[in-house]
Amino acid sequence: MKPIGYCLAMLLPLLCGGAVMAQQPAPVAVTVDVSHRLGPYKPIYAWFGYDEANYTTMRDGRKLLRELHDLAPVPVHIRTHHLLSSGDGVADLKWSSTNVYSEDAQGRPVYDFRILDSIFDEYRDAGVVPMFELGFTPKALASGSGEYADHYPGASTGGAVHSPPNDYAKWQAMIRQVVAHMVQRYGRATVAKWYFEVWNEPDISYWHGTPQQYFELYDRTVAGVRAALPEARVGGPATTGPGNPKAAKFLEDFLDHVGSTKVPMDFISFHVKGQPHIQDGQVTMGLAKELNDADKGFAIIARYPQFRKLPVILSEADPEGCAACSMKINPANAYRNGTLYPAYTAAAYKRLFELADHYGIDLISMLSWSFEFEGRDYFEGFRSLSTNGIDKPVLNFFRMAGLMQGSRVAAAANGAMGSGQIIADGVRGAPDIDAFATANGRGAAVMVWNYHDEDRPAPAASVTVTVRGLPPTAGRARLIHYRIDDTHSNAYTAWKAMGSPQKPTPEQLAALKAQEGLQLLESPRWLAVSKGTVTVTTDLPRQAISLLQLDWQAP
Repeated sequence: MKPIGYCLAMLLPLLCGGAVMAQQPAPVAVTVDVSHRLGPYKPIYAWFGYDEANYTTMRDGRKLLRELHDLAPVPVHIRTHHLLSSGDGVADLKWSSTNVYSEDAQGRPVYDFRILDSIFDEYRDAGVVPMFELGFTPKALASGSGEYADHYPGASTGGAVHSPPNDYAKWQAMIRQVVAHMVQRYGRATVAKWYFEVWNEPDISYWHGTPQQYFELYDRTVAGVRAALPEARVGGPATTGPGNPKAAKFLEDFLDHVGSTKVPMDFISFHVKGQPHIQDGQVTMGLAKELNDADKGFAIIARYPQFRKLPVILSEADPEGCAACSMKINPANAYRNGTLYPAYTAAAYKRLFELADHYGIDLISMLSWSFEFEGRDYFEGFRSLSTNGIDKPVLNFFRMAGLMQGSRVAAAANGAMGSGQIIADGVRGAPDIDAFATANGRGAAVMVWNYHDEDRPAPAASVTVTVRGLPPTAGRARLIHYRIDDTHSNAYTAWKAMGSPQKPTPEQLAALKAQEGLQLLESPRWLAVSKGTVTVTTDLPRQAISLLQLDWQAP
């Protein structure tokens, strides 16, 4: 099956619904048909990750984990790097450690689970589910020479921690022992629900070996996991974006290897990333790159009949690649503090579902590689969900997604761009004003956004949302209208209005806390339903998102 970017010209009217109208100015008409079901609403939003595993047990990390649990009615999965790395358990940017494995003078294994247990105990206590990334190489097993640890902002993936094991048999035995310990501590039924992912981005410098060495690592790791827990779910290869030909070849070669050896694989993972930059003095996003990565990756998987029905986990899906690179390092990362980040994520969200539908892919995760950075400046511009315990606007996108339930239903807008057009052109002319909707027998939820790659001032759009297909017995519908914009669900603009304090007073902290969570644009109200149809009109600013929740009752 050809990628959408390839077949754009032929399939544009069919696959890129509304794309030919993408240049139309406001007013924008959105039509939602709750009787036209597209497929199940899988909670692909309920996945998060971060480099610094040791932040898990720190004050703001513990708080945020509980917020993540509370945002979704389904299990929230957490993925972190460095769960097997050697060290003292002190977090640094792009570094963490557990010291779970070492060896005595005779080369015999020594296990110390105290740090690892503290991390997984925190997951358990917060009610979130680990996605156990099995990496990186303990110091006693590292084959690389030179400095062991990573040191950001230097060679942040340069340490021997990323080298292949010097003894694959010992690596396999270690994996078996670690998984067996997890089963003993947390229970077999619990651990059987986790996903075990082998390594991270082995196609680049996160792996200091050859592809063939990674394939052996994968085989040995699966054997170790399954020896301890035969029903465990194991997969990979967690490569970078397949829009890069090198990454695409690695993914293909990996699938060929698994297909030829018949080694178990329960899910397939790879990463998708955008590419923001500064253009004419303005932050300009790169949504086209992230969607192109997904398009190419899904197309590769679809070519393997034996694998195309496996769950696919985008184990990092983000606007760019370095969460720990603040806007002090890269000014384009200023997008992370305000509404541009959630608006971008909303625009990507619908298109990832569309692309998965097109290729017949079982997409179960769009993992946001974002968490928090303990003890750093307020709103320093890290890719994070909170800053010093204050929620950032992007976290409210995930809260909106968590309020959507049931089935995905048809939603079209005359201000929308389809996946193919965004892949080809980005969102550089007219804005992408579009909607994503779900419904069940009792109500519906419509997410509407006004997104543009360029972070420039623009007038708000007048958007009319018409929801059709309500039950004949529905006499009226209650509207609950949430909003993310400059004045709603936005602690960042409140912080700036205070003068951007780095040592907020107790009164200022209370005011920032008051801006956390989803905020209503208006008081809930009842709307008349006529012939199964209800209409809502709102002004939607640039880089803003509305969530319209509707529930109905008989007259």
